[in-house]
Amino acid sequence: MLSIDTSPSALLGRAGELERLAELVGGARNRRGAALVVRGEPGIGKTALLDEATRAAAGVRVVRADGFEAESAMPYAALQRLGTPFAALIRDLPGPQASALRIAAGLDAGPPPDRYLVGLGMLSLLAAAAEREPVVCVVDDAHLLDPESLEVLAFVARRLEAESVALLLGMRPEPRADVAAAGVPVLDLAGLDAPTAVALLNRSAADPVDPYLATRFAEETGGNPLALIDLALEFSAQQLTDHSLAVGPVPIGLRLESVYLRAVDALPTETRRWLDIAAAESTGDPTLIDGAARVLGVTVDAPGPAERAGLATVRDRVRFRHPLVRAAVYNAIPAGERRAVHAALGGVADAAGRHDLAVWHAAEATVGIDGEVADRLEAVADAAGGRGGTASRARLLARAAELSPAGPVRSGRLLAAAEAAASAGAAQLARELLDRLEGDALDPVSAGRVAQLRALIAIFVADRERILTGPSTMLRAAELFHGIVPALEQRALVWAFDLTLTVEWAIEGVTLPELGQRLAAGVDVAGGPLSIALRGLSAHILLPYEQAVPVMRDALDMLFELDEEALLEIGTFGVALSMALWDEQACVRLLERIAGAARSRGRLRDLDTVLWLLGLIELVRGDPAASGRYIDDVRELRHAIGYDAEQVVNGSYLAWAGAPVPQVEAIAEAVLGTGFAGAWTIAMMGLSVRAIADGHYRDAFERLRPMIERPFLQVTYQQMPEYIEAGVRSGRADDVRASHARLAEFAAHSGTPWIRGLAARGSALLAADEEAEALYVESIGHLAESTVIGELGRAHLLYGEWLRRMKRRREARQELRAALDIFERVAAPAFAARARRELEATGERVAPRQPGGAADDGLTPQEETVARLAAAGRTNAEIGAELFISANTVDYHLRKVFRKLGITSRRQLAEHTSEG
Repeated sequence: MLSIDTSPSALLGRAGELERLAELVGGARNRRGAALVVRGEPGIGKTALLDEATRAAAGVRVVRADGFEAESAMPYAALQRLGTPFAALIRDLPGPQASALRIAAGLDAGPPPDRYLVGLGMLSLLAAAAEREPVVCVVDDAHLLDPESLEVLAFVARRLEAESVALLLGMRPEPRADVAAAGVPVLDLAGLDAPTAVALLNRSAADPVDPYLATRFAEETGGNPLALIDLALEFSAQQLTDHSLAVGPVPIGLRLESVYLRAVDALPTETRRWLDIAAAESTGDPTLIDGAARVLGVTVDAPGPAERAGLATVRDRVRFRHPLVRAAVYNAIPAGERRAVHAALGGVADAAGRHDLAVWHAAEATVGIDGEVADRLEAVADAAGGRGGTASRARLLARAAELSPAGPVRSGRLLAAAEAAASAGAAQLARELLDRLEGDALDPVSAGRVAQLRALIAIFVADRERILTGPSTMLRAAELFHGIVPALEQRALVWAFDLTLTVEWAIEGVTLPELGQRLAAGVDVAGGPLSIALRGLSAHILLPYEQAVPVMRDALDMLFELDEEALLEIGTFGVALSMALWDEQACVRLLERIAGAARSRGRLRDLDTVLWLLGLIELVRGDPAASGRYIDDVRELRHAIGYDAEQVVNGSYLAWAGAPVPQVEAIAEAVLGTGFAGAWTIAMMGLSVRAIADGHYRDAFERLRPMIERPFLQVTYQQMPEYIEAGVRSGRADDVRASHARLAEFAAHSGTPWIRGLAARGSALLAADEEAEALYVESIGHLAESTVIGELGRAHLLYGEWLRRMKRRREARQELRAALDIFERVAAPAFAARARRELEATGERVAPRQPGGAADDGLTPQEETVARLAAAGRTNAEIGAELFISANTVDYHLRKVFRKLGITSRRQLAEHTSEG
């Protein structure tokens, strides 16, 4: 009989691992939330370790929801089982979180929630439950979870901090699961060391094992505990000798399966048939297994011999001795009988109202084409999508396509599956599904959707060729939609513009004027916001500036009238228009509104993009300190999502912050090699500003000149002020007069304080001494009315330098002090050093900067963000929703902030923040 010792002493050699798990459980009792992935091959002891850790736990509530193959395409199935004990607490959660959980569980109808909003709801639910009693969540076989549940649990795992919650995930090392759980601490279980393995072998064998044979056996099994226990029993029964081990290594899984199959073959026929049914119903639901057994004529006492043999147990659910036992049984079922078993289980599940499970069994019972089952799968896929299960929808539709005959229906399902996979962030799966399409069988709209999706996917997989041709591909998609689906045509045209910003001057397959003409042609295809957007974008490309300004302004104003969902869909093109209008304040308001919409809907990938853009805009405003805060926000956000946070690299920010120039150049060239020419330009701009700050004007001029000579819309607009300063200071004033004339034109027709200040500053640089002073004063006046703080500092610096050359040292000091104060506040070290040198040249001794601000108070980036939001009057719950952490974690960070700052109240925090 195969059986296992379940006493604590059974876990030989796992003292260190048990201690680590005990620390996590103990932390939950002391408001130190944490998570751990226990990862290892089959039989390595994951389940035994999790069982022992929770059996020994005192003073905590243990909840469990293991993974089942049959639920792997049922969105949020495992999450629903895990959260059911706490369902009564959902009503106390913030409204959006509660709604997301209920829709995900299929309890309410509503817009499909983003899985990260579901994740925040689950985090809040567990935190609320833990206020009553510490909670330990255990999920074994997590690699079998539905993708939505696994991603939500991984999100929760990464956000646990000050909650009385521990989350333990047991899984095999599989690529999909490893990617989903990225960023969660991992305990990799290895085999037992040789002495411990020999001890376990001798304890398990019926008779003493020869020491040499025991050592060889331990080495060959890699110290796998399950193999040592179960194979030892088998070998002892057969009185194997050391010679039997000389046939060469065999995978542990295959060896064990052969052992289990011999045990199964020794059972009565009825018991073997019952085991077949139980193996096919991976959830272990005894109601379904018993029902299918009745359908197939299996007697009620059939499970008995399997239990006595230690192969399975029947309690609240049927559990196999080990997943390898189930795999051995299932894989040995003849194909025809296996389909009959699944058909019986599907019928019973249908009768019980378990339609998702019924369809899964129906699909497993099907060979070849079956339109009826395919239709049922599609219906379940649509229901999954309605609950926010985009990844599950992709899987179900892909399976439906496999069961569909070749033709439009099959192609439509594959295409919809690819779109769902892309929406779920599974770009590689989306590409694989697209590759299975038969292009000549697609109607024009479907062909357009394929082209559109390939162009968008290219960005996420860094496909250089498709990135460079992305705008032209999107235009081709628009042509395929033309005259059939106007909304899709216009959306594709706006996307074509967005993709053009990614590749800029490196664009292939279409010229900028051709793009503008095609956008203009799409204006009258239909009315509405997209029409206004296309009118503004085409004007930006095609019209003289004075004619384009009112059209661009109308398009930008339209964005502020959209609801949040529409704004998330198309709003980011407004960044280009606001920059073309030199309206930095409108740009920031727009991005902040989009960020708020993304947060409220849990759309963290959209939020990531917006925060990145806000960081870039802060550099345009000359505030690298603010840009750095956004970069920290992006880093924290990517940690929450599970991306590698260290990939947050912004070449322009590095240049502003003082990184070595060769390092920034290397980063820029690497980015350019992937097709992201827009990111390369941003880095070059940062290096140009850095060169000006360092006084290397000729270097800046030579770096900027080729970009000015190949102009690219509003991107080149931002380069002109730097080009003018670099040209004048390097003796090339005549070469930059045309660019200054262009700036003056912008100022005349846009009229914002920002561009008026820059135009006046450029005029001052080019003017004779008797005219310069009034222009510098005018520039400072305009820029003081704007929010481009760095540009204001530079205007003070240039005026101060001019005053010093005019021998007006006292007045120069006033301007240079103002400049230095700004540069130190915005953390622009190169400009600060230049201002300090100029001040010292006037004879003033510059004292070291006095400590002050959050960075000097030792606050971490997250503590600084929490402090800033709390000082602005936000509640803990509101801060938690914005930062995707629990209210408990907000309180934890605030207490640390108070301690570091030596304060005791939010009022004092607000005063400290205003002083900083």
